[in-house]
Amino acid sequence: MKKLKALYEAHREIINYLLFGGATTVVSWATYALFVGVLGMGVTPGNILSWICAVTFAFVTNKLWVFQSKSWAWPQWLKEAGAFYAGRLFSGLVELGGLPLLMRLGLDQTLFGVEGLVAKVVISIVVIVLNYFLSKFIAFRKKN
Repeated sequence: MKKLKALYEAHREIINYLLFGGATTVVSWATYALFVGVLGMGVTPGNILSWICAVTFAFVTNKLWVFQSKSWAWPQWLKEAGAFYAGRLFSGLVELGGLPLLMRLGLDQTLFGVEGLVAKVVISIVVIVLNYFLSKFIAFRKKN
């Protein structure tokens, strides 16, 4: 148990980022299902609202438990939130443009009956890594 705890402590930030990233995905899917399936919203407004819910959840969990930025002072909070949401908008654009680009570059294979799934997996990994670096070095940057 001590070795497991030491391993967690050595890689706490990455482990928490991945765990809360998975939870963020659940929030996104659940709120999408709520907005579209239960409340009867259209796909686009439901998707936009689920994105806002997921990014807000990601902001709070990343702030508190991943990058441990504990201050809720208005200027710092506003700066972090603005940078975080801007970073997520940017990475969303990277995903929107990157998926068709990767498919044109040859990653257009159908996997499990889903066209372009290989490209989707690759661009998702790129976006996860990009979001980590944007969060760590811009939104929640530690001052020296």
